Amino acid sequence: MEMQCAVVGVNGARVELSDGRAFIVGRGPDSRVADKKCSRHQVKLVADYAKQEVLVTQLGPNPCSVDGQSLGRGQSACLTSGCTLYLVDQSHPFTVEFSGISNENYSSPQKEKTKANESKDSQSSSKDETQKSSSKRNMKDYFASSPKKAIKRPHSPQDEVPDMKRGRGNEDDEETSSEEKLRHLREFAQKESDDTLDSPSAKPNAAPSTCSQSHWQQTGSLMLYTAAGVSESSKIAGFDIDGCIITTKSGKVFPTSPDDWRILYPEIQPRLASLLKKGFKVVFFTNQMGISRGKLRPEVFKSKVEDILETLQLSVQVFVSTAPGIYRKPVMGMWEHLCEKANGGMTVDKSQSFYVGDAAGRPANWAPGKKKKDFSCSDRLFALNIGLQFHTPEEFFLGWKSAQFSMPTFDPRHLDTKMCLYDPPDATLTSTKQEVIVAVGFPASGKSTFFQTHIIPKGYAYVNRDTLGSWQQCVTACERALKEGRSVAVDNTNPDSESRKRYVDVSRDAGVPCRCFNFTATLEQAKHNKRFRDMVPSASKHVPVNDMIFNSYKKKFVAPSLSEGFSEILQIHFVPSFSDKRSEFLFRQFSEG
Repeated sequence: MEMQCAVVGVNGARVELSDGRAFIVGRGPDSRVADKKCSRHQVKLVADYAKQEVLVTQLGPNPCSVDGQSLGRGQSACLTSGCTLYLVDQSHPFTVEFSGISNENYSSPQKEKTKANESKDSQSSSKDETQKSSSKRNMKDYFASSPKKAIKRPHSPQDEVPDMKRGRGNEDDEETSSEEKLRHLREFAQKESDDTLDSPSAKPNAAPSTCSQSHWQQTGSLMLYTAAGVSESSKIAGFDIDGCIITTKSGKVFPTSPDDWRILYPEIQPRLASLLKKGFKVVFFTNQMGISRGKLRPEVFKSKVEDILETLQLSVQVFVSTAPGIYRKPVMGMWEHLCEKANGGMTVDKSQSFYVGDAAGRPANWAPGKKKKDFSCSDRLFALNIGLQFHTPEEFFLGWKSAQFSMPTFDPRHLDTKMCLYDPPDATLTSTKQEVIVAVGFPASGKSTFFQTHIIPKGYAYVNRDTLGSWQQCVTACERALKEGRSVAVDNTNPDSESRKRYVDVSRDAGVPCRCFNFTATLEQAKHNKRFRDMVPSASKHVPVNDMIFNSYKKKFVAPSLSEGFSEILQIHFVPSFSDKRSEFLFRQFSEG
C-alpha cells in the first residue's frame, strides 16, 4: 500500500497531502470551516512522508496553534502524530494521519518521479504522432499520474542527484531535537535560497549545467524560481503565464482564489515538453503587481507557481515582477537578468529564441468567439523591446493565423532628438526686460527640465507648486519677485484659464508682459516620461504622479489663447537628451502596453 497523509478535522473534513507539495488550508469547503476569523488562506501545509511530519506555516492574520504553540504570521511548527492543529483561536482542531508502508520500504519521491516521467515520455511520443488528428483532448491524457500523486520536483534525464535531505542513512533512526526537526522540515518544504543571486561563471567549452534542486531567489522587486532539472541554453522559449499557460477555472478575468486556475489548452504540456527535448530552455515571465500592492502574498503566489509546474511535470524557470520599474513587462529587465545572471554564463541567441503571450493588442472580436479585446499590448511590446519573434498562445499552441492588432500611439523609438525645440522658431526664450512666463503642460511633460536648462540660468525667479505647496504661495512668491525687479518663471501645470489668470493679473498689476509656454507632450508621452524617470536615478526629486492626476489634467485642459492676456504663446516640444547610453536605451523601450 502506498503511503498517504491527511489532516483530519473533528468536523469530518479530510485534506489529503502529497509528499512535498504545499497545500493551503483555510475557511472553505475543504476544511468545512465557516468561521470568518479563519482566513481562506490560513495555513500552508507541507508533508514530509519520510519523517512523517507536516510543516505548518501561518499565513492568515489570526493565529493558529500547533500542539499548544501559537503561531504568528510567517511562523512555522511541526505537526506530528498525536499533536493537534487548531486552525484559529484554539478552534477547529485537526490531527495528522500517515498510513501505508513503513519508512524502510517507502519508495522515495525521486524514484516515483523517475517512473512517472519514464511513463510520461513513452506516452508523449505516441501522443505527438496522433496530436494532429485529435481535436478534443483532456489534460489527464498527457500525464502519467494525477496531480495529487505528482511529485514536487520535475524530472530531467540530467537530474539524477539523490535527495540529500531524505538520504540521511542511519541518522533518521537517531533522536533529534524538535528544533532540528523543524529546521530540516522547513528546508525541505521551502527550498529557498538567500536573497543574493549567484550565477556560475562562464565556461565556453563546458557542457550546460543543470539545476539539481528547485529553489526561489529574489533581487529587488524580482522573484526567480528555478525548478530542478532546468538547464542553461542559448535558445530561450519564453511564455507569459496568465492567459497563456493557465486560465481561471471560474471563468472570471481574475482568479478568485490561489487554486482558481487550470491549464489553458491540452496542447500546452506536450508542446513545452517537445521544446525541452529540442534543447530550448523554457522560461515563464509574469507581472504580479498585486504583490507590491499588498493584494497578493508572495508565499501564496510561490505555491501557485510550484503547483503549475508540478501539474505540467516540466523543468521551467519562472521570473516574477512584483512592482513597477525595470523588471515589469514590457520593459526588458527580466530578460536582461536572465541573460546576465540566470543562464549560467551562456550567451542567448535571440535569433533562435521567441516569446509567447496573450497581451498582444488585439481588438474586440479579433476571432470568432473572442469578443473581448486584449487588455494590453505588453507581451507583444516585451518581445519587440528585446528583438524576439512573437506569437500569441492561439498561434503557437493551436496553429491559428495571425490576428490583427494595434500598436500604442506613442512610440519612444522614433522620438527625434534633433527636432525643433519650440515654435515659432524665430522667437526668443528669454527677455532682457522684466516679464512673467507661465507654463502649461501635463505632469512629466518636461517643464522643470526645460526651465532649469534654458530659463533659470538667465536669472529668472523659479516658482513651483511642488516646492511651495499651494497656488496661493506661488502667487505670493511671484508678486515678491516682481517687486524685487526680477523676471519670473511659473512651473505649474496650469491646465485652464482660471489657473493661468492668477499670474496674468499679477503681471498686469506689476506692469510687465506675461508669456505662455505651452508644453505639447501628449498624455501617452508624459506617462512614458514618468515611468522613465522612475526607472533612472536622478538628482532632482519629483512628486509622485498617478493616473488620476494625469486624467484630471486632461479633463480640465483648455488650450491657452492670446485673449487671456498673454503677449505671446510659444509651443514647447519635448526633445529628449541623455547623459549616457544606458539612459537612452531605457527611454527607447516601450514601458507600458
